[in-house]
Amino acid sequence: MIDVLGIGCAAVDDVLYVDTYPSADSKLQIKRSERRFGGLTAIALIAAAKLGGRCAFAGLLGEDELSRSVEDNFIRHGIDVSHAVRRPESRPVHATIVAAEETGTRNIFFEASAPTGAHSSGPSEEVIRASKVLFLDYLGVAGGIRAATVARKAGVPVVGDLEDDRDPDFGELLVLVDHLIIGREFATRLTGVDDPQVAVEKLMTPGRETAVVTCGNEGAWYASRRPEPPFPFPAQPSPQEEGGTARHQPAFPVKAVDTTGCGDVFHGAYALALARGESVESRVRFAAAAAAVKATQAEVPSAEQVIELLARPTRVERAKDQRPQRR
Repeated sequence: MIDVLGIGCAAVDDVLYVDTYPSADSKLQIKRSERRFGGLTAIALIAAAKLGGRCAFAGLLGEDELSRSVEDNFIRHGIDVSHAVRRPESRPVHATIVAAEETGTRNIFFEASAPTGAHSSGPSEEVIRASKVLFLDYLGVAGGIRAATVARKAGVPVVGDLEDDRDPDFGELLVLVDHLIIGREFATRLTGVDDPQVAVEKLMTPGRETAVVTCGNEGAWYASRRPEPPFPFPAQPSPQEEGGTARHQPAFPVKAVDTTGCGDVFHGAYALALARGESVESRVRFAAAAAAVKATQAEVPSAEQVIELLARPTRVERAKDQRPQRR
């Protein structure tokens, strides 16, 4: 079976490094260039794969060079692309970024007019039902609704990374996501509440199993439909049990170097832990650790790095160890 099936967005960033951003009608030499891969679903899948999951991408790809480049990158990370929906008119989101090294600033020019994300008729229902977790974002809402409907009927949990509610059918997609993980700013937009602890409880609508609001270096707030045992034991909830009270996962103390993609890594790690049947506390802690490791480096973390961070004693545990012993 597929651990995590992703049907959302993939993106390509071509970064051009210069000394300083040029003025109008001028000519400037590029010092170096590099290609980076992004996209909410794409990075989440890469994170889940590097952490040991069997992952597949089934979103839209075209027949252009950018699509082939995205496909090659997925394959390098061991992600199955045989279920991707291919249409000549489709292409990944593409950005050209001019980075000025003297000032540390950047200018981003992006193209997002071609169809991308989830497709309205693919992948097949059999592929969705053969997955442990369906992962989607907000690009291709019609396709997301169709796939999430199939998944929910089959008992496949749906993890959603949603950042934009402007599509007229967004509300229907939101209802179908039973594991909702969003940032603090978007949580405030959806609930009208600034406090993430209150917002996460408001996001626990009927039919939703878990809601998580991520708050960067302030950690994450989460609530679950059923109370579950603590990390690392798997959940065995009673069908009669009901939960919903918000709990807090502190951020792991690390020295941040590059926070780009930390949220996407959090999503991918959570989805993989869900596919493995871990408790909600275990899922959120594992995801927070993966995001913390990502903040310390440019690359998506490996399973060994995350396990090493999880093995470090927490502040509470260190405080207990430092208490004077009674004689």
